[in-house]
Amino acid sequence: MQPRRLSKALAALLALCLAACGGTSADSQVEPGATGQEAAESVSLGLFTTLPIYWGEGADIGAMLDGVSEPGWVRPVLEERASLVPLDTLEEDALEGLAHVVLAQPRPLAPSENVAFDSWLREGGSALIFADPYLTQHSDYPLGDPRRPHDMVVMSPLFARWGLELRFDDRQPEGERLVSFGEGEIPVDLAGEFALAGNDPQADCSLSDGGLVARCKLGEGQVTLVADAALVDDHFDSPQRRAVLGALVGEALSE
Repeated sequence: MQPRRLSKALAALLALCLAACGGTSADSQVEPGATGQEAAESVSLGLFTTLPIYWGEGADIGAMLDGVSEPGWVRPVLEERASLVPLDTLEEDALEGLAHVVLAQPRPLAPSENVAFDSWLREGGSALIFADPYLTQHSDYPLGDPRRPHDMVVMSPLFARWGLELRFDDRQPEGERLVSFGEGEIPVDLAGEFALAGNDPQADCSLSDGGLVARCKLGEGQVTLVADAALVDDHFDSPQRRAVLGALVGEALSE
């Protein structure tokens, strides 16, 4: 069964877009001797997000069909490494056939989605999650509009299941700042921090300095979590942002 893509109303539209963008099926394999671009297109990466990463904010159906809707910088960076498969659910049938998924400020999950996603990870899935407790990305849509990105991530049941707790210090100064990450720096703005809760003896999690990034080994799979989404803000493009995002996605795809 192929992964479920967006809503049924947009299924045909998505198929047209994937064909135009050179997308491939979720179960495609890397051919021997394939070029870098061909190899990237042969790897499927699920994308589950409320941020306007895939279509761009304000894009309407006509603009999508005409090919004049232009995404920001985040989508091209992801597509340099994999063929994107937009998802509107994390139920078992949607995750079937996928080995890698990015969650970027996702909507609250249904209980069945929590179970399905956790099981998918423990059976060998690899995920990169941007979980922002206080989203600072601008949106033209007002509060309450379903097209507006979720201002606060709600994933506490899964975090607790994995032995993590997402915290937010409301005393921190506003404005973007750089935090050391690996050999470089990652931009954050009113970021959260992860703490080890120790609720799952089977989870093996480690934290970066300050708790901005958590990495957990869950059964046969793994997940990397970032307690902020400023890095994937399409309004602010830079070589540094592209490099850090590319490194994070590359790490997820290598598992």
